Amino acid sequence: MKASRSSEGLDPRLQVIPERLRGVSRIVVVCSGKGGVGKTLIASLSALIAARQGLAVGLLDLDFHGPSCRNVLGAFEAKPVEDRGLVPPVVAGVKLMSLDLFAGDAPLPLRGSDVTDATVELLSVTRWGRLDLLVVDAPPGTGDELLDAVKLLPRLEALVVTTPSKLALAVVARLVALLKDLRIPVLGVLENMSSGGSSSVEEAARAWGVSYLGWLPLDHLVEEALGDPEKLLRTSVARRLEDVLKRVGLIA
Repeated sequence: MKASRSSEGLDPRLQVIPERLRGVSRIVVVCSGKGGVGKTLIASLSALIAARQGLAVGLLDLDFHGPSCRNVLGAFEAKPVEDRGLVPPVVAGVKLMSLDLFAGDAPLPLRGSDVTDATVELLSVTRWGRLDLLVVDAPPGTGDELLDAVKLLPRLEALVVTTPSKLALAVVARLVALLKDLRIPVLGVLENMSSGGSSSVEEAARAWGVSYLGWLPLDHLVEEALGDPEKLLRTSVARRLEDVLKRVGLIA
């Protein structure tokens, strides 16, 4: 389904993407400075919580080097349907699109321009229809996938995830600075896998000029709930995240 470039050197797929996203009201990218902070879980849970509230929700997995949204939702048999593009499968009320719906557990050896090409392809072929909210799981850091998302997705807002560790805070500082330089509205910084909230994260958020959204606990029940949306929604992480989503206006 890959389109060729026109004689003027412009990729015709880029003209299709705004039409594919025309029916999407809000787009929120969940991002982090480094891996291992629970970003994918928060992106997937946010989509599940919003769907349970009755919103029309999509979940786009752009973490091409470690796509995991399918695993969180337990969508191992889900496949898009071809119909003038690709219609995402609906899993627990969430429209899901990810490269690993096609690749399964096979490796995805994407480099350089391949990453951008895969992002453009996924955005140009996916028919989201009407959505109240599209949640985007971006890869950690400030690489091509995040920069492509910023360039290609309109009206983008960012939810930044970190842990209380000094290493995580050091790299997330650069991420927040980049988002502000790119004039992407930052909904706030969410502290994950915490034992009760860290003053260092709250102080850092204040220094960066963004909101501190509170903390989510390190819940050992999450691990056994992975792949089961109903169990995930009953965890303490989901309950606290629901309050966060209400505070930033993503759900009522």
